[in-house]
Amino acid sequence: MGINSSVALFSLWVVALSLVLEGSCIGKALGTTVTYDSRALVIDGKRRVLQSGSIHYPRSTPEVWPELIRKAKEGGLDVIESYVFWNYHEPVRGQYYFEGRFDLVRFVKMVKEAGLFVHLRIGPYACAEWNYGGFPMWLHFIPGIQFRTNNEPFKIEMEGFLAKIVSLMKEENLFATQGGPIILAQVENEYGNVKWAYGTSGQLYVKWAAETAISMNTTIPWVMCVQDDAPDPIINTCNGFYCDQFTPNSPSKPKMWTENYCGWFTSFGYPLPHRLVEDLAFAVARFFEMGGTFQNYYMYFGGTNFGRTAGGPLVASSYDYDAPLDEYGFIRQPKWGHLRDLHKAIKLCEDYLISSEPTQIQLGLNLEAHVYYKPSNECAAFLANYDSSKDAMVEFNGNSYSLPAWSVSILPDCKNVAYSTARVVSQRHIGDNSFASRTTTHRFSVGPSGWSWYKEPVGVWDNTSFTYPGLLEQINTTKDASDFLWYSTILAVDENAAEEAFLHIFSLGHAALVFVNRVSVGFGYGNHDEPSFNLSQKISLRPGNNSLDILSMMIGLQNYGPWFDIDGAGVYSVIVDGFGNRKLDLTLGDWTHQVGVEGEHLGLDNISLANSSLWKNGASTPINQSLIWYKVTFSAPEGSGPLALDLSSMGKGQAWINGQSIGRYWPAYLSPNTGCPDNCDYRGAYDASKCQRNCGQPSQTLYHIPRSWVHHGSNLLVLHEEIGGDPLKISILTRTGQEICAFISESDPPPPDSWKPNSELHPQSPQLRLSCDKGWLITSVSFASFGTPHGSCGSFSPGSCHVDMLETIRKACIGKEGCSIAVTTNNLGDPCPKVLKTLAVEALCSE
Repeated sequence: MGINSSVALFSLWVVALSLVLEGSCIGKALGTTVTYDSRALVIDGKRRVLQSGSIHYPRSTPEVWPELIRKAKEGGLDVIESYVFWNYHEPVRGQYYFEGRFDLVRFVKMVKEAGLFVHLRIGPYACAEWNYGGFPMWLHFIPGIQFRTNNEPFKIEMEGFLAKIVSLMKEENLFATQGGPIILAQVENEYGNVKWAYGTSGQLYVKWAAETAISMNTTIPWVMCVQDDAPDPIINTCNGFYCDQFTPNSPSKPKMWTENYCGWFTSFGYPLPHRLVEDLAFAVARFFEMGGTFQNYYMYFGGTNFGRTAGGPLVASSYDYDAPLDEYGFIRQPKWGHLRDLHKAIKLCEDYLISSEPTQIQLGLNLEAHVYYKPSNECAAFLANYDSSKDAMVEFNGNSYSLPAWSVSILPDCKNVAYSTARVVSQRHIGDNSFASRTTTHRFSVGPSGWSWYKEPVGVWDNTSFTYPGLLEQINTTKDASDFLWYSTILAVDENAAEEAFLHIFSLGHAALVFVNRVSVGFGYGNHDEPSFNLSQKISLRPGNNSLDILSMMIGLQNYGPWFDIDGAGVYSVIVDGFGNRKLDLTLGDWTHQVGVEGEHLGLDNISLANSSLWKNGASTPINQSLIWYKVTFSAPEGSGPLALDLSSMGKGQAWINGQSIGRYWPAYLSPNTGCPDNCDYRGAYDASKCQRNCGQPSQTLYHIPRSWVHHGSNLLVLHEEIGGDPLKISILTRTGQEICAFISESDPPPPDSWKPNSELHPQSPQLRLSCDKGWLITSVSFASFGTPHGSCGSFSPGSCHVDMLETIRKACIGKEGCSIAVTTNNLGDPCPKVLKTLAVEALCSE
């Protein structure tokens, strides 16, 4: 062997060895190791500070998944978290479904392609305001079964589904050690909240669930959320609005937060929950300040409960959750932007956070600092004022800092403030929701002509009905194949006299329509927190036989609580009072039961019946009638963005677009008139009843139509109206842009992504940044002032100190997807020296 050949071989050996040691190409091919220690998850030997967000794949469509994932990544996330939904993946025992919105493998691979990690919450109990908590209904009918306890029939089925999902992920090489993105898995879910109800069997079940998960050999860590007794090596994690005080059950486990609620879910008949971003950012910053290194937003994108997927009872079709990405996938500002800046500020501190435990320094009453050091003795600090009302000045590291109440300031170099949770410098949107602006929302009428209808019969409609002594419990009778169960009987009145009486109906929920002699006489319903209800109604009875028909309605199966799987539903008592001066208890009499309504049985929601002779037409469309089906064809508005169906004129029912259900609707159910403050103070502890909106209004009037569900030409809309509405007033909304604004002061910190630590001169300047959602450009600027402008977004006016910046901003921004302007007097001029000035801008993004 010659000298040149030896040198060449030696060089190749050195290169190969360096690749192995550095974990580059060869390391990637072999996969990623994931372990943990007391500080953090350890990925390929390095501790990581990780930001995560929940995106549930079936609450959107595959066509939208890449865009959601992209926006999550641009928002500073490292991890996407999702439940796995057993009831839709195994709709029939032993028969599996992983297609369309339920293509789990495709979703995970998309996350990998984006360069993000995955936390797969297999459960298989999900809660998630999902029907039956994610359990398939067939599970309920296995003899001797008891859910979520030390019960052999349940454990056999649960282990089988866990094994199915783990095997599927392994087959597709999706675990991190196989080169995939999955770095965490979860077994069970929030069992610590209900374990008390199961006694010793609950304790044994926790141990079994942990051992079963570990036996799956996923080669990645498993977690149990809200489970203080999670056995080693399972990591126990925190869920809640705040988790800074959480401590793992072992000093060898990291402090992790699996559900940080960005808001709360929407229920029919309730106001809309809203959580201000200043409080959300405060909660996140406090968590990392006090030793956390992994946190997940629940939800980062909430999406839509299509079809009958909503749990219950009475959870709305919208699962918007006041998330950084709204139900339609649009960025919600300033929540998305302020959190993005927070993530970047925390990343500036990552090397410090993974290097040491925090050192706490008391700065005063409700004032403290937590300092993190690197071996070089350099440091990063978090300064917190957790008083709910009093601002403060503090001294730290030889400098003075102003700390607003309920805020955290982040100092990546222990000196300069890179971020304050109380100061929102990201852009804002004008309007509270995706379709709020008249300028950027176009409304298209669906009617008033072209409607067809089908009027359903009241009561028994098919020979599949059956008579039984007594009132049957609804869920066990319908097996959740339908929301509806008819209860029908006959009331006999003496032939010589009519009767007036009071009808008393007692139901476990969730709603019921009542008919006497096929005429509607009453409608009763419960609410999310108390689905049971009583309905008392005066009725008139004619001589001879009178028909009594009760249509009991489900609005989502219970998804939470101990023994939730045995919660009942439906009518359980019927009494007629004053009937012949006596009380007649019909409860144990003969009742004829019919599962479902006739339109379901006929399949009127299917495209195949769009031209059926079953549908009637006429010059006058019947309105405000119960139990009626409507259909109409429409042309979808031009564009590529999602659509919203305005059903504010309807009562209660379900809607389909080209055979796809967009969910249950119930605009007739108004929220209480009280409980929504005119102005909400973010300071102080948040709960779901704080900062509510839309009191006295329907919880939901707009219903999401994914763009992929419509096409050019004719589209079919079908409605099943249950209590009465006016379809002639229905319209479709589309967005062609967004109104944006921003205001930045000279004293604001520069954006974290331009921040330079340990800079004595601190040369970076504050930046006013504007950006449009993908596909839109800044097309106009309506206001731009540098000085002391008055007002707020949507209503700015120049102050006494003012430089008109319209032309400057227009030149810098129009025709671009985004722009940035340095907020300095050198750049913008100085209309009033020694006065703190602000740049305020309002602009329009459009196609």
